[in-house]
Amino acid sequence: MLVYRLSKTQYAKDLNGTGAKLFGGRWNQIDTPCIYTAESRSLAVLEYSVNVNVDFIPRALSICVFEIDENQIKEIKVKDLPGDWKETPAPFSTKEFGTKLFEKEVPILKIPSIVIPEEFNYIINPLVELKHFKLLEVKDLVYDLRIKEV
Repeated sequence: MLVYRLSKTQYAKDLNGTGAKLFGGRWNQIDTPCIYTAESRSLAVLEYSVNVNVDFIPRALSICVFEIDENQIKEIKVKDLPGDWKETPAPFSTKEFGTKLFEKEVPILKIPSIVIPEEFNYIINPLVELKHFKLLEVKDLVYDLRIKEV
């Protein structure tokens, strides 16, 4: 299965989840590495867009295409998520929820997108020994600033 990630070009080939480890995210605490991906290129762009200030969008962006092992995906249903999972900024409960699953060596989480709950993000745990993902392609992407216009 193919999934997509939008990132600064300088970090596009990082397969260690360094950015998430350094800064944390909705589904991970600081010091827990993971790689956030989406089920489509457009959802990856949308997720990136809602999480970045227009003033901090770099000129050098890349869309990364990953292949993931569908047999290694743990799907999380909305009913199993913390009640405040859609809150912004991300609450402690979601960070703790994802971190605990990564500590149990869950290879890939399938979680509904907050932006479009009928679509899904796939969060890859790079610490699992089994090779359950592979970076297939990195392409430059010119970000269309009209997305951020108000």
